[in-house]
Amino acid sequence: MSTEKPKTATNIQTTAEKIERLDSMNEEALKGGGEDRIAKQHEKGKLTARERIDLLLDEGSFEEIGKFVTHRATDFGMDKQKILGDGVVTGYGTIDGRLTYVFSQDFTVFGGSLSETFAEKIVKIMDMAMKNGAPVIGLNDSGGARIQEGVVSLGGYADIFYRNTLASGVIPQISAILGPCAGGAVYSPAITDFIFMVEQSSYMFVTGPNVVKTVTQEDVTSEELGGAQTHASKSGVTHFACANEAECIRQIKQLMSYIPSNCEEEPPMLEYEVGDETRDVLDNILPDNPNQPYDMHDVINGIIDKESFLEVHKDFAENIICGFGRLAGRSIGIVANQPMSMAGVLDIHSSTKGGRFVRFCDSFNVPLLVLVDVPGFLPGTDQEWNAIITNGAKLLYAFSEATVPRISVITRKAYGGAYDVMNSKHIGADMNYAWPTAEIAVMGAQGASEIIFRKEIKKADDPNAKLQEKINEYTEKFANPYIAAARGFVDEVIMPHNTRTKLIHAFKMLENKVDKLPRKKHGNIPL
Repeated sequence: MSTEKPKTATNIQTTAEKIERLDSMNEEALKGGGEDRIAKQHEKGKLTARERIDLLLDEGSFEEIGKFVTHRATDFGMDKQKILGDGVVTGYGTIDGRLTYVFSQDFTVFGGSLSETFAEKIVKIMDMAMKNGAPVIGLNDSGGARIQEGVVSLGGYADIFYRNTLASGVIPQISAILGPCAGGAVYSPAITDFIFMVEQSSYMFVTGPNVVKTVTQEDVTSEELGGAQTHASKSGVTHFACANEAECIRQIKQLMSYIPSNCEEEPPMLEYEVGDETRDVLDNILPDNPNQPYDMHDVINGIIDKESFLEVHKDFAENIICGFGRLAGRSIGIVANQPMSMAGVLDIHSSTKGGRFVRFCDSFNVPLLVLVDVPGFLPGTDQEWNAIITNGAKLLYAFSEATVPRISVITRKAYGGAYDVMNSKHIGADMNYAWPTAEIAVMGAQGASEIIFRKEIKKADDPNAKLQEKINEYTEKFANPYIAAARGFVDEVIMPHNTRTKLIHAFKMLENKVDKLPRKKHGNIPL
């Protein structure tokens, strides 16, 4: 608590006393809610707000802003409970030498609850980040709005939401959920680019378990309702679920290494000397049976720089893979169908997952590599009634409006509308390659044969034999990349082992690409 004494005419401080006062206030501010509450934070396995900042930023680089801010509330005895900093530590520093703004909510001060001045501190650094073109990282650990301040606190949330929206696509915004995040507090992280959560110690929900029990009669724990694994696998709200806070902060720093500081800059590029980039391992990944699955991660790891893949949304919509990697030191975004999960079909969740990732990469000048093995969109009443049409169109829209360099490699199947959607030449891809194993057609050979040759098969003495004959005929004629190559829809059919070499050269060729969308306020993406 502040121990400042009132000044009187006879109580004139000396310079030494003024310096002592400043030292005392600095020391007081560093204690947050006090030693007892800090100890309780540690007992829960959680770091303090300042410890988190120290772990995130380069050593000695943090410069605090607003250390002596206190709240203005007077009701409910709040005028007697003023703590320096008012529950959030804000400022700037560097990550790998790059300017970064950060706010870290302090659960030891009023449970990290947001007040008017708390919000003003966050808004101030967000405004500074926009003016200076640097990322904002929010370390969230809050009990929500400060009830004693009523609508003033709610207005503070809205001020933050508004700036999140203005900053979207201009500077990267990253949210780490390191404790509770409930009610209106969840919407700021939801607008940011990436959300990190910690297993067993953080949760997000609009209404908590007690309200759920009252309204729906469901018994559910906070962890089940809005824990890290729930949002990582079921809802897709969080992009990264981490084992502990140290791992969470390490992954944030890793993510930062792939992305630029703002929309006007290029992503960081590592030094790399191109040599023999042949990767023979790629020749042996695809099985001979076109209906047998394989792991697209093996293809990704065979193409990109060693151990450079950072997967996003790893446990959500696993039939599509999204993530960052490096190719000859260059940062790229990767979108790939995953035959190991649902044969790699596109459905509601994979479409929205992929669309969101593509739009982020396009916002921040990260080139896109798309690996295609897609048998189509998932059929069924559940998909249709839950708007696979609208949701599938999100991925289509995202690729179509992306102006960054875009390259596709068709490894195997590219069927129907899904062929179009997965970064085809027709929606603006710059380069499209295909492996000799590629099958580019309206649908699979069996389905096509059953439709095209229906009458002929029905009249045959042995319908099954005739069907197989027609499947073989259709496969020979259409289940290959050469018709598409003859039309120019595929730029080159390449050997798998040459894929890395071709991509390095193509991305180098495209590095000065300029492409402009028609002049407009903004498009109307099918939300």
